[in-house]
Amino acid sequence: MLYLCATPIGNLDDITVRVLNTLKSVDLIAAEDTRHSIKLLNHFEIKTPMTSYHEYNKVEKARQLVELMQQGKEIALVTDAGTPGISDPGEELVRQCYEAGVPVTALPGAAACITALIQSGLSTRRFCFEAFLPADKKERARVLEELVTETRTIVIYEAPHHLVKTLTELKEVLGGERRINLCRELTKHYEEKWLTTIDEALEGLCQNGPRGEYVLVIEGRSAASLKQEQIDSFAELSLEEHMERYLSQGIERKEAMKKVAKDRGVSKRDIYQALLK
Repeated sequence: MLYLCATPIGNLDDITVRVLNTLKSVDLIAAEDTRHSIKLLNHFEIKTPMTSYHEYNKVEKARQLVELMQQGKEIALVTDAGTPGISDPGEELVRQCYEAGVPVTALPGAAACITALIQSGLSTRRFCFEAFLPADKKERARVLEELVTETRTIVIYEAPHHLVKTLTELKEVLGGERRINLCRELTKHYEEKWLTTIDEALEGLCQNGPRGEYVLVIEGRSAASLKQEQIDSFAELSLEEHMERYLSQGIERKEAMKKVAKDRGVSKRDIYQALLK
């Protein structure tokens, strides 16, 4: 079996008893960075052998690990911090386990995205997780463009040396008045949360400089403002032109009036009366 073991994102006391027992009992621990994970194992006096499993060997190494589990070995997967499989190579190993019929189970624990979200002061009912924005310019631009109409709360990871650049890009697409909570060094001694606007965040960071790993929790777009923008976009069309757009598609006149009314945020009766005039 493969055990996905969540490890602390800062405070070592956040590890669960179940994870500790599992790390001690499995045959092998696959770690994203063995140099990093050895500190955790030493702290809790865990002597289980480790092997490296990271982004650059994930496909071939996953095959090797699956073969070991098919032979009866039990393996625990850990990331540098937090829950494996979220924004790291763990998903490849899980996928190969399912293809090979190897059982997978998860041992829940710390996750930076959830830890930041629940204490952000922003809506938690619906959210989207973008992890680190893509490095590729075209892909990054595409993702940022998608966020323009996102009504859910947005969660993004960012390193300190890229933070100002990322906030500048977010300002360009979302606007400087959008609310944001900059969560820094979560669960650690110097943990900080700063609920502010993108404009104020940029001003403060340019003066003091960012330090530590960040999770950005960004307010989603108001559904009402998005709807109003859609309504306003049709104001440039005359009513007749708007109707013709649907009639030319073979839509019946009554149904076309209903669609035009919805587009413009008015009743079907209003459209009917206006067309009569």
